[in-house]
Amino acid sequence: MTQPAATSIEERGFVRGLNLFDATMVVIGVMIGSGIFIVSADMARLIGSPGWMLMAWVLTGVLTITAALSYGELASMMPQAGGMYVYLREAFSPMWGFLYGWTLFTVIQTGTIAAVAVAFARFLSIVFPPVAEDRYLVAPVHLSAGYAVSLSTAQLVAIGVIALLTWTNSRGLEYGKIVQNLFTSAKTVALAALIVAGLVLGWNAGAVKANFTHPFALGAYDPSLGVAAAGFFGLIVALSVAQSGSLFSADSWHDVTIVAGEVQNPRRNLPRAMVLGVTAVIGLYLLANVAYLMVLPLEAIQHAPADRVATAMLQQIFPGYGPVLMAAAIMISTFGCVNSLVLAGARAYYAMARDGLFFARAGVLNRARVPGWSLAVQGVWAAALVLPRTYDPAARAYGNLYSNLLDYVISAALLFYILTIAGVFRLRRTRPDAERPYRVPGYPFVPALYILGAATVLCMLFAYRPATTWPGLAIVVIGAGVYGALQWGRPPGLPPHEARLRRVGRPGGLPH
Repeated sequence: MTQPAATSIEERGFVRGLNLFDATMVVIGVMIGSGIFIVSADMARLIGSPGWMLMAWVLTGVLTITAALSYGELASMMPQAGGMYVYLREAFSPMWGFLYGWTLFTVIQTGTIAAVAVAFARFLSIVFPPVAEDRYLVAPVHLSAGYAVSLSTAQLVAIGVIALLTWTNSRGLEYGKIVQNLFTSAKTVALAALIVAGLVLGWNAGAVKANFTHPFALGAYDPSLGVAAAGFFGLIVALSVAQSGSLFSADSWHDVTIVAGEVQNPRRNLPRAMVLGVTAVIGLYLLANVAYLMVLPLEAIQHAPADRVATAMLQQIFPGYGPVLMAAAIMISTFGCVNSLVLAGARAYYAMARDGLFFARAGVLNRARVPGWSLAVQGVWAAALVLPRTYDPAARAYGNLYSNLLDYVISAALLFYILTIAGVFRLRRTRPDAERPYRVPGYPFVPALYILGAATVLCMLFAYRPATTWPGLAIVVIGAGVYGALQWGRPPGLPPHEARLRRVGRPGGLPH
C-alpha cells in the first residue's frame, strides 16, 4: 500500500532548529506576559507589608528555580516532544500524562492564550479607543443569569491575534522562531527600561521612607480578604495565597520541554535554557517590584486603578504619558507571550495523538514539519474561550469565562508540577541505569524543597480559596472519565495508537 505523504514528512521528523539562545528565548517569552505589571496590587493587599511582598516574590523565585533544576533531569532523559505529558506518562502511567494533557488543552494553555490575547486588546484600547470590551459587534446574548456570549471589538482583536500567530507557526519553525526572538528581546528590553525608569528617574523619597523604614511590619487583619496577615501563621497563609498571582506570572517556563523535539542537542540545551531563562526572569521580576516600591507607597500599589501598578508608576514618572508608554510595552510583551504559548502547546497534543489520546490528525506533521492540525485545533478552542462572558447582576458588569477557569486550575497545575518532580525520585528508583546527561544538583534536597514548598502553598489554597481550587480538581476528574472512555475496547497490551486504528478500521495509520 502506498504510504501517505505525511509519512515521509514524519520520517524526517521535526526540524531541530532551536539553539540554546532560541530555547532560552522560549522560556523567557512564555514567562513574561502581563502578570508582572498587574498582580503586585493584589499581593500587596493580601500581605500588607512591602518587605514581605518582596519575600513572596523571592519564594516564587525559589520554587520556580528549584523546579527548573529538577525538570532538567527529566528533559535530559526524555528529550522528545511532549514535555510534562511524557514525564508523567513514563514516571507514573499514561493516565496521569493524559490528565495533564487534558487540563493543558481544555484550560491551562488555551485559557492562557485567550487571556493574554485579550490583555493585548485591552491595552491596545488605550492607544486606539475603538478597540474596547464594551464596543460590541454582537451584543451579549445571555445563556443564563450569570453567563453570556458576545463579540466586542476587543474580542475580535484577541481572536485575530490568535489566528495570526497560529498561522505563522503553522508555516514552519523558522517563522515562529523569528517572531519569538524579536518580541521576546523587545519585551525584555522594555521591562528592563521600566525598572531603570523606576530606580533612577522615579526615585520618591516619601515612598522609600514609607516602604523601607519598617519593611517587615505585619499588616492588620483584613476579614474581607479571608486571610489573617497580622501574625506568623497569618503571614504564612498570606504568602501562600499570594503565590496564586506571582506563580501565575512566572508560569509556563517548562513549555520549552514540550518543543524538545526541535531543540538542538536537547540533553544539554534544555536544562541550560530553563535555568538561564528562569533565573533571568525572576531577577527582572524582583527588580520590577523594588522599582514599584521606590516610586509608589504601598497604599498606592494596593489601590492602583484596575490593579495596573506599572502604569501607575510610569504615570508618576511621566505625567500624561505613563498609560501610553505602558500600553506599548504590554502590547509587545503579550504578543510575544501568545506566540510562545501557541508554539509550545501544539507539540503536547501532538505527543498525545501519537499515543492515541487526542485527535489522530494532531499526530501528523504538515509540509513545514510542524503539527499544523494540532496548532489549528488549539487556535480554534482558544478563540472560542474568548467569546463566553460571565455576568454579575449586582454590579451589572461582564467578566470573562476563561478568567474563572484559570483560577480554577491553578491548584490542579500545581498538583501536576508536584507529581512531575516526584517523578524524579520515582525514575531514579525504577530506572537507575537510564542515561542522565544532567542530574539535579543537590539531589534529593532540591526537588524535595520544591515539593514541600509547593505542597504547603497548595494546602493553603484549598483551605483559604476553596471556591477557586476545588473546581480545578473537578476538571481533572472529568478528564479521568474521558480517559476511561478512550480506553474502551482497547485490547490489553496493544500500543494505544494501534488499538485505536484497529477499533475504527483504518488502514495505514500514524507513522512510527
